[in-house]
Amino acid sequence: MPKMNKKYTHIFFDLDNTLWDFERNSRNAMHITFQHYKLEESVDFNLFFETYKKHNHALWESYRNREVAKKDLTRLRFQNTFDDLELNGVNADEMNTLYLNEMPKQKVLNEGVTDILNYLKKKRYHLNIITNGFKEVQREKIETSGLKPFFDKIFISEEIKSPKPEREIFEYSIKSSNAKKNNSIMVGDDWEIDVLGAVNCGIDAIHYQSNPLENLTKVSNPYNSHCQIFKIGTIGHLDLIL
Repeated sequence: MPKMNKKYTHIFFDLDNTLWDFERNSRNAMHITFQHYKLEESVDFNLFFETYKKHNHALWESYRNREVAKKDLTRLRFQNTFDDLELNGVNADEMNTLYLNEMPKQKVLNEGVTDILNYLKKKRYHLNIITNGFKEVQREKIETSGLKPFFDKIFISEEIKSPKPEREIFEYSIKSSNAKKNNSIMVGDDWEIDVLGAVNCGIDAIHYQSNPLENLTKVSNPYNSHCQIFKIGTIGHLDLIL
């Protein structure tokens, strides 16, 4: 059986856009929701989705900064979209509920995810997930997409009451996994939330950029000289490090 990289014993993965194809799945879920309310009679779907994404992104940043509550985030991302596009007759809370029901039914993983997870399990790494998001949605995504058997523990920001990139969620995840920081590495697509969040906690990180033309590189790290940062263009390139 192949051996693990001696430096690392525990690998922590982001979920959305790293393992689970958030862009494709969220678009599919929104299209189903959009059609349910027959909004195509009033607005182009692409315009609706791009407007929603703008508001959703801004509200999630406010949520991470504890400036907006969950119930307001979920309502306002739709209500602000309706207001921008001058749409009437749809309840924002009801549309959000349908969208969140559809979201975890989508099962598309990023290319190469299953293969690399099988590879890492065979090498006897301890695999875990650290994800921002709503607990009921994230857990169902992991279940329905077939990811659950690969992972020892799932750490969700809403349950821990600390979103990435806060130090607390990384500290909690390391401690709860019986891991050591210098034997752990974080894999994620978001530079500030995943990579810098991990590095600021003293954990090495791999920045996954979903660009197959990118070569594996080691990134200079002015943030924490004790941590290494790597960059990969496909999730399968993890086998060059681990």
